[in-house]
Amino acid sequence: MDTSTTSHIVESLTRAIVEHRLLPGTKLAEQKLADHFGVSRTLVRQALFQLSQNRLIRLEPARGAFVATPSVDEAQQVFAVRRMLEGAMVRAFVAQSTAAQIRALKAHVAAEKKAMDGGDVGQRTELLGD
Repeated sequence: MDTSTTSHIVESLTRAIVEHRLLPGTKLAEQKLADHFGVSRTLVRQALFQLSQNRLIRLEPARGAFVATPSVDEAQQVFAVRRMLEGAMVRAFVAQSTAAQIRALKAHVAAEKKAMDGGDVGQRTELLGD
């Protein structure tokens, strides 16, 4: 068993699911995945099994693997956990950040907003405390 290759497949598929490049309900065909990653179907099956253990996909006998479709309750639980984690991350950043890091973050946010709407960000940066 090539655990590093299997781990790579698991990480790649996890990232695609989390980033919504693979949407809920999407069928994951073993042969297509094997071709994409240049590996055997055995390694793909191992990766799919790991993903099913993490509840990111569901394996259906005689049908294949599908990206999980969380229930409303599961989605609410995920968002509750994200709110806690993101709040903790912001508090940790604020506690250890330097003035230069804050300026860099403000510049990044302003550039991102400008790129999204193509407009002037001068008024929006006021909200960031400039």
